[in-house]
Amino acid sequence: MQAAPVRATAIPSFTTALRAVESLLMSSGQRTARRNAWTSVLEDRRRAKDRVEAQRVLDQVTTVRP
Repeated sequence: MQAAPVRATAIPSFTTALRAVESLLMSSGQRTARRNAWTSVLEDRRRAKDRVEAQRVLDQVTTVRP
């Protein structure tokens, strides 16, 4: 009895598959716009997190001072 053949090519990840479909369906300008929009979302989340942290620190400082 022979062993099953080993697959030599890797199965693409879900993200890789989505990017491949995206490249087929959209022009490069739309892809760039979508990536820029996502980068902006991530940057907005980072700034919001920083604001919350700064407010927490300010609240602690004002609480400690009499």
